[in-house]
Amino acid sequence: MKTILNVIWLVLCGFWMFLGYLAAGLLLCITIIGIPFGVAAFRIGVYALWPFGQTVVDRRDAGAGSFVVNVLWLILAGWWLALGHILTGIALCVSIIGIPLGIANFKLIPVSLFPLGKEIVPTDRPLVSGW
Repeated sequence: MKTILNVIWLVLCGFWMFLGYLAAGLLLCITIIGIPFGVAAFRIGVYALWPFGQTVVDRRDAGAGSFVVNVLWLILAGWWLALGHILTGIALCVSIIGIPLGIANFKLIPVSLFPLGKEIVPTDRPLVSGW
């Protein structure tokens, strides 16, 4: 079932959201300081490309530094990536078939706003790193 959902997701919104994360990652990687942000954008972009069968968990080894970097991420790229998820989620919820995909888009908003200190793991083993 998750493969079918991922294929439908890929066609309707996953590819376009992936391109948004890819563009953000490339722009952020222009400077040396932005490379960690760019890597986070690429990581979440791959998750946004094929999300079903994966989940996001908090990393236990993430400290206060990830909070500070998340605030910078929010200012630089997070808000407009989250806006993309909001608009795509609303558009998908217009049809009955798109409602599960729209809800999945809404679930991606928190990780698009604050990606650092998170880890993407398969749903069959959602372990928090550091355990």
